[in-house]
Amino acid sequence: ARVARMSLIGEEGGKRVRMAHLAVVGSHAINGVAALHTELLQASVLKDFHELWPERFSNKTNGVTPRRFLALSNPRLRELLDHALGQQWLTEPDLLRKLDVHADNDAFQRDWRAIKLGNKQRLSSYIRAQIGIEIDPSWLFDIQVKRIHEYKRQHLNVLHIVTMYRRLKENPALTMPPRAFIFGGKAAPGYFMAKRIIKLINAVAETINADPDVNTRMKVAFIPNFNVQNAHLIYPAADLSEQISTAGKEASGTGNMKFMLNGALTIGTLDGANVEIREEAGADNFFLFGLSAAEVESVKRTGYRPHDYVAGNDELRAVLELIGTGHFSQGDAEVFRPLVDNLIHDDPFLVLADYAAYIACQEQVNLAWQDVPNWTRMSILNTARSGKFSSDRAITEYCKEIWNIRPVTVKV
Repeated sequence: ARVARMSLIGEEGGKRVRMAHLAVVGSHAINGVAALHTELLQASVLKDFHELWPERFSNKTNGVTPRRFLALSNPRLRELLDHALGQQWLTEPDLLRKLDVHADNDAFQRDWRAIKLGNKQRLSSYIRAQIGIEIDPSWLFDIQVKRIHEYKRQHLNVLHIVTMYRRLKENPALTMPPRAFIFGGKAAPGYFMAKRIIKLINAVAETINADPDVNTRMKVAFIPNFNVQNAHLIYPAADLSEQISTAGKEASGTGNMKFMLNGALTIGTLDGANVEIREEAGADNFFLFGLSAAEVESVKRTGYRPHDYVAGNDELRAVLELIGTGHFSQGDAEVFRPLVDNLIHDDPFLVLADYAAYIACQEQVNLAWQDVPNWTRMSILNTARSGKFSSDRAITEYCKEIWNIRPVTVKV
């Protein structure tokens, strides 16, 4: 059985080359790109190969460059950091830890908030120019930019937006800090469900942004053509970073690191590098919700019934009905039927299982946002503890532990 499992040729339904197996056999080193990813590779995906060649396996958590994704894209924050730490942090990002001593300083916090507000004004101007939506920079900027995919669960984010929309429509006096929900990302050309998610985001945006009952407290914007250039405007402007993939599905993520580097707080599952981001930032500076990777596997193994979650949650059922009956599609009940039916009858990425926990966690975000000094403190600490996620560290580990490359002295 082991030989069959490890074979380079799979014979289920005809012979096919198993490319991952071929890669493992042909390599002297195999690594995951976050601690959880490596653990899953060793314990399940490549378990037999890890038992045969444990010395080949290691972890190399991804990293991003602070030169591009902070110094270049967030120049005013760079100036503040240079003043507080000196310029050496750019090549030694662990020095960002020294920001801890400034986290409760009133003057430093005021400077921090002023820089964030300026970045949000910059992004607001870009959104107005690109898609004509006016967003107040004083609002909470809740941002999810990444490839559009069911496992990344942009549709879970939309379910929260529709939940808040319903609550405001039913109770206009509801206390809710104003929030801008901002999306960006691209779908694979043939990925029907991902493209339908994009359509849903834009349909919900059109309805909410045009409704005076709610648009003074929430707006939705989908930024077209997400790329590195407009990412320079997006990451520095975020207050809240949405990293809500199904636990066990994201190898690492790097957008989560770019947001953290710029002082955004993360709402997320224990997936990919989120696990290490939470460890570095501290549990009190991270909004955690949802099933763990082990719990996801347990739910699937025992038989996941998404319809049970709908039957047991009146608000979830009402939200799905609002989408499914055409409220956001000019009465056309067919447009989003595939999306709703998929969630109710299949839901391969456990969106409905995590819905209630996600909504409750977003309530904690609302409460935290209203405590301005503490939110600012958490923001500063996220940047202060982002040094581990530098590409310098990641590349150094590859050089030392896999490529056997030694540094050379460059004579100027």
